[in-house]
Amino acid sequence: MRRAFIVVFLLLIYAPAEATEAGWALLREGEQVVLLRHAIAPGAAEPARFKIEDCGTQRNLSDRGQQQARKIGSLFSARAAPTERVLSSRYCRALETGSIAFRDGEVEPFEALDLLSPDEEAAAAQNEAVMAEIRAYSGSGNLVMITHDENIKALTGVSAREGEAIIVRPTEQGLHVLGRVVFN
Repeated sequence: MRRAFIVVFLLLIYAPAEATEAGWALLREGEQVVLLRHAIAPGAAEPARFKIEDCGTQRNLSDRGQQQARKIGSLFSARAAPTERVLSSRYCRALETGSIAFRDGEVEPFEALDLLSPDEEAAAAQNEAVMAEIRAYSGSGNLVMITHDENIKALTGVSAREGEAIIVRPTEQGLHVLGRVVFN
């Protein structure tokens, strides 16, 4: 029993590290599409008075989230091919993640990356707009799309931690996950 516990514990420690290194190898090549979940923002739901244009009514990055965004930017700069384009959900926590990590002038708000609509048709339209952007991408650097866990899960079938990068490639059936990078 103790031996099984040790094996599971070691897998939990080393599997993310191996996944992260494989992800960096892909990002060094360039031409990758990255779905990046925004950095750490406390809470689970938006306040009742939420307004997309007012950061004071939203969940925002914590100090730890801002540190995580700086780490994301530093590591992308040091370990990846240039980031050619950054698209972001219009939610303040996503835009702030992008502006800290990738510099203000390079972050483009993209409504389709906003938190998925509860309406199935509207959510499907959001996902299709994201897929169209991914399919159309042909740059030599990396494309980073900053969004939310619900969006990433709907597009890929996998969940992402806050500040985690999921590297994807479009296929006929949707998105194929090529790698992951954890920024904790």
